Amino acid sequence: MPTYHTLMAFFATSLLLALAPGPDNLFVLTQSALRGKAAGLAVTLGLCTGLTVHTTAVALGLAALFAASAMAFTVLKLCGAAYLLWLAWQAFRASSTALRAAAPSRLTGWQLYRRGIVMNITNPKVSIFFLAFLPQFADPARGPLTLQILLLGAIFILATIVIFGGIALLAGVLGDRLTRSPGLQRVMNRMTGAIFTALALRLALGER
Repeated sequence: MPTYHTLMAFFATSLLLALAPGPDNLFVLTQSALRGKAAGLAVTLGLCTGLTVHTTAVALGLAALFAASAMAFTVLKLCGAAYLLWLAWQAFRASSTALRAAAPSRLTGWQLYRRGIVMNITNPKVSIFFLAFLPQFADPARGPLTLQILLLGAIFILATIVIFGGIALLAGVLGDRLTRSPGLQRVMNRMTGAIFTALALRLALGER
C-alpha cells in the first residue's frame, strides 16, 4: 500500500482539485442555493457515488476504453451534454411559484441523489482524469495496483465530500432568502439554466 506521506499528499491534492471550479461543485452550489443545504448534501452523495463507478473502472482498466476509443468517448459525452441541457430546460421553465411549491416535495432527496449520480457518471472526462491522476500515486512495488487505486479513489471521494459538503452547507443559507423573494428565484433559475447550458456545450465540444 502507498506510504502515509504519499496518502497525505494525495489527500491534500484532492482537496485542492475539489475546490477548483467545475461542473460538479457548480451543480452542488446551484442546487443548494435553490433548494437548501439538504438538497446540496443529497447531490454531493450522488456525485460521490458516481465517483465510485469511475474509481472501479480505472481500477479494473475499463477507463482505458474511453481514452483509446473516440466513439465510446463521443457517445458518453453526448449523453452527458444531453442530460445537462435537460436540466437547463427545467431551470429556464421553472417559475418562482413553482420553486416555492416544489422545493420541499416534488424533488425528493432520492431524486437529487440520482441526479448527482447521472451527472457524474455521464462525464467521460472524470474517468480519463482518474486514469491519469490516480496511478501517479500508486507504486507496483507496494502491492496490487487494483487495491491501491481503490484506496486512492476512496480518499479522493472523502476529500470531495469534505469540500462539496462545505459548499452545500454555505450555499444553503441562501435558500431562505430565495423562498421569500420571487425575483431572486427567477434570477437564480436563469443563472442555473445558463450554467447548465454552458457546461453542456463545453462537454459536447470538448476534445479527448
